[in-house]
Amino acid sequence: MFVHQLMRKFIIPLVLGSTLTIKQTLAETIPAKAYVVLVHGIFQKGYSFLPMQKKLQAQGFDCLIPSLKPADARSGIDVLAQQLDREINAKWGDNAEVHIVAHSMGGLVSRYYLQELGGAKKCKTLITLATPHHGTNAAYCYPGTGAIQMRPGSEFLQNLEKTSNRLQGIRILSYRTPLDLIILPSTSSHWDLAENHRIWVPAHPLVMHAPRVQREIIATLQSATSAAGQIVR
Repeated sequence: MFVHQLMRKFIIPLVLGSTLTIKQTLAETIPAKAYVVLVHGIFQKGYSFLPMQKKLQAQGFDCLIPSLKPADARSGIDVLAQQLDREINAKWGDNAEVHIVAHSMGGLVSRYYLQELGGAKKCKTLITLATPHHGTNAAYCYPGTGAIQMRPGSEFLQNLEKTSNRLQGIRILSYRTPLDLIILPSTSSHWDLAENHRIWVPAHPLVMHAPRVQREIIATLQSATSAAGQIVR
């Protein structure tokens, strides 16, 4: 009888209390998963990022590679950004901390999402690859709202420039190749807000597949997620 009372009054509460303390400690110390969004460019689909996705997943990152439609952005880059917003929220919820890697037009889609749709509040890293931050003359060769928005001096680009202060707190990198025949001039990918990198590859789509670029992307994301205490392995 004495042993039974002792168990009820002291030992069981002590064990339960210790268990709760352990659970609370684990909840406080286990970091969140590291989320990376890979945003494709014009005329592409999500599979264009499959090689990079495999490398990132091998390092422990959880990746999202949406296929935004229409891929030629004929209905507008802002429409694609709204899709991107829905895709991110559907996969990870409204409050997940994300890192974005975007190729070509995907960089402008990402900027609209960050600057105009509130995405900046949960993004820690933005890496753009051959993105026409200042437009491209090649956009004059194609119809549609998205192409018009990518023409140098467009109202769309001017508005993005006006709200670029909303990107404060996000680490930004921009890669370009001087041999780019899609981003004309190639210096349009140079962005004053970014850490700018020049890579010598012979074509626009190869920027995202260059071994050096992929190594540096992984290193950048590992550094960012490690500093935030997120799981990357």
